[in-house]
Amino acid sequence: MSAISTSLVTTTHSLSSTQSSTPSRFNLFPISHPSHFSKSLLCSHNLCCYFPRKTPTVVSSKSSEAEEELSSTEDEWLKKLPDKKKPLYSHSLPCIEAWLKDLGFHQSKDDRAIWLIEKLEWHAQLSLDITDLYIRYLKSGPGSLEKDVERRFSYALSREDIENAILGGP
Repeated sequence: MSAISTSLVTTTHSLSSTQSSTPSRFNLFPISHPSHFSKSLLCSHNLCCYFPRKTPTVVSSKSSEAEEELSSTEDEWLKKLPDKKKPLYSHSLPCIEAWLKDLGFHQSKDDRAIWLIEKLEWHAQLSLDITDLYIRYLKSGPGSLEKDVERRFSYALSREDIENAILGGP
């Protein structure tokens, strides 16, 4: 049995605004960026965006026991997935994350709203935005794309339709 060494580091985060010529009362709202991939899903409602919050950061060494525990947690969320014909907005975030992992995506370490996938024919970056899901097929991956191809999907579409569209590639 291998040992797991884990330490919990708690940090306080408060949202800082970028410099803007708008009055300070408007600095509480996220500023739009040209690319949808620079946005991130901060919270499901706006109230938590106004207050500093403590976020636990877990630092651990990986072991087979820890990976098994994560796998079983993902399996539990996969079992809780609503019917594939249901709109994606009826799915909880943990269910969506487990579904994306099951499709072969892995979460970005820099931005939790960004997911990456590398297929033999193409590479893509998926973004869970507040109102839509975006996928960008990368020209830097295999295939013959002349430029990145970006598509947007409403959360009102079924999980099955989004899955078929995403995995269909560019």
